[in-house]
Amino acid sequence: MFRFAHNNINVLDLERSMKFYEEALDLKEVRRMALPHAILVYLGDQNGSEHLLELTWLKDRKDPYNLGENEIHLAFRTDDIKAAHERHKKMGCICYENKGMGIYFISDPDGYWTEILP
Repeated sequence: MFRFAHNNINVLDLERSMKFYEEALDLKEVRRMALPHAILVYLGDQNGSEHLLELTWLKDRKDPYNLGENEIHLAFRTDDIKAAHERHKKMGCICYENKGMGIYFISDPDGYWTEILP
């Protein structure tokens, strides 16, 4: 038997990314691991989900990550898509909308996309 534990993304500016995920998706730090070469921060949604987002900051990394065609993304559901859309519009992070499907995507400071679902 398997169950999801977390997804990982590597970030260039840990504090900026943590601020983005808290403001955009209400994610909060659950735990942190300091390694000689990196810091790992696990963010949770505070709604009972065990699934976490792991942000990895590599101490020696200076160049942006190559995200390829950025076809891999996270997805979050919300009970109030209109309020979520307004929040993300004010933040200026909406990068793609599919009005026909009733969904949209936001982009984080490193260019990773997150799908927002009703």
